[in-house]
Amino acid sequence: MKIQSCENHIDQAIDDFIATEETFPILEEIKTDEKISTTCTYCDTPVRYIVANE
Repeated sequence: MKIQSCENHIDQAIDDFIATEETFPILEEIKTDEKISTTCTYCDTPVRYIVANE
């Protein structure tokens, strides 16, 4: 499972991940100098964090 999240939705992304996967996620922060063209799973804000199990 992989959830893309902005800063505002990181708590929701972690909660959703734990509820679905029943384990803690790996949290990867996207550096501000990296060019990311994707948006948050919950809104249209650019991605700041990847919440995943890989």
